[in-house]
Amino acid sequence: MIFKNEGRTRAQESTNAIERMYITMRHLFNRGFYKPMGVSGETLREALLALRPEIYGAVSEEKAELSGLLYVIERLPVGIEECRYINLTSDEGYGESHFQPIVPPKRRRNCYRIDEEQMNIEITRGRSEIYDILTHLTFLFIESHKIMRRVVIDEEGSVTRDWKKLESIVLSKEEISQSDREIALTHVANILGRTFYEVSTIYGQFSSVKNPERFLHIIYWMGKLAIEETINNDKRIITFSPVLRERLGHHIHGEVWADNIKNYLAEENLLHRPIHIISANMHSVMNTLFAPEALKNEVKKRNILEVYEALSDSANGQLRQRVQKAALAKGMKFIEDKSGTNIDVQVFDTAKNENGFRNTNFKDLEESQKPVIIVMDYAFGEQAYETMDELLKPYTFNEEEVKMNVTSVSIMGKAGILEGGKGDIMIPSAHVFEGTADNYPFENELKASDLEGNGIDVVSGSMITVLGTSLQNKDILKFFHDSTWNVIGLEMEGVHYQKAIQAASKLRCSISTDVKVRYAYYASDNPLETGSTLASGGLGTSGVKPTYLITEKILEQIFNE
Repeated sequence: MIFKNEGRTRAQESTNAIERMYITMRHLFNRGFYKPMGVSGETLREALLALRPEIYGAVSEEKAELSGLLYVIERLPVGIEECRYINLTSDEGYGESHFQPIVPPKRRRNCYRIDEEQMNIEITRGRSEIYDILTHLTFLFIESHKIMRRVVIDEEGSVTRDWKKLESIVLSKEEISQSDREIALTHVANILGRTFYEVSTIYGQFSSVKNPERFLHIIYWMGKLAIEETINNDKRIITFSPVLRERLGHHIHGEVWADNIKNYLAEENLLHRPIHIISANMHSVMNTLFAPEALKNEVKKRNILEVYEALSDSANGQLRQRVQKAALAKGMKFIEDKSGTNIDVQVFDTAKNENGFRNTNFKDLEESQKPVIIVMDYAFGEQAYETMDELLKPYTFNEEEVKMNVTSVSIMGKAGILEGGKGDIMIPSAHVFEGTADNYPFENELKASDLEGNGIDVVSGSMITVLGTSLQNKDILKFFHDSTWNVIGLEMEGVHYQKAIQAASKLRCSISTDVKVRYAYYASDNPLETGSTLASGGLGTSGVKPTYLITEKILEQIFNE
């Protein structure tokens, strides 16, 4: 008997590598600790190298991966490259201590530098956050050992001249001159197996106001700890606190978060009004509703899209304050998260805004029919299920169980696209869960025709909810794109949101079975195109237009229901 395609394809090998990584990470979590560059971390390292994710570029080559390193460093706490002990904890009271929280620029999580050797990372967003951190740390440690292999000459620990020169510059307390910096970068280029042009180009992207030479420090400390691991057997160790292992999966943070929202709704007598939940950022809904009125003069001088772009610029704080002031005066309540979910919330009581929304029948509605809009900031991976599941549960108020009148749930955000480019829009008809046969078809109230004709390409089809964006490679994504799954993009939350919505409406009957759902994403990257992954940089202003087009269409449908 002859079988087609004997031997495994790269897509199959990659799928197996992802599965091995997740099984291993769960095992290590249950174990309580492991040494990333020891025997216990070997499976993780081998799986990551076999997978070769697009975002980590040249991780499987001898030369250092610079863009991937920048991507990882922006998502880990400052100083982690200096720490031998990394402890993943639950919310265990460090916020009330003298330790100052360290928040990575591209991930909202509290981290605490306990001493020179230990960094604690607070996990409040579920397993997806643990997977994200362990994947990034595995990459970081693999890269650190590349440095070690290029600078250690013999078993006694003798090092190259390049390393000695870098060490003297990094450890010097004097300010580095431009000439000394270029000398250091020359040595770093040799150490990393990269050109002087490559390292000098990316150097500035690592810099901060407090530490302009951060790139040099990161390379030095990565190499130093890898050398100590190899020569002195001082292994780096990752531990999981007992409290974290006990609490994970029990919706502790999500329940507190949801109760805070429902308590406010109950106090304001809003639970029985038509409630519309939107998962989005903390500016587009507010700006769409109130910027035209609050910024009348600016709107007269330029079109509304230019005003939205101006509001997205961090330099225009006064403009944003004017819009926020108008929103607070006309029914918006900002609920800052204090539960640990890192998900802030805005509640809009539209009955307090006489203008409603343009081209809608809002003014003809009775107050009891006017929508209440809950905007929740983005969840992270599996956290989407925890938060949405808790939010849709009935609420006990004055010893009476009250079911919220949830009319619609809308999800908008960024996602990777497989046919198109940055800024394009994706309208899903189903979510498929990576690594399983789970699939969630749904009737999407948003259609491609709703958003076409605005100079932005719009595609429709299935979306794949991935276990982690940093684990994807072209082989897996090309398989999903070319197969009968008709996958148009990838993101991390869709399945988890839809699972919670279906459970609440079809099984628990805690919300209406006729609840409407809307999903729309705009493309942050195309992982199938070289140089277009998340590691290649952000959207800039190219994300403004699709964000507001989607927001306007969601609000238009809400106000016309």
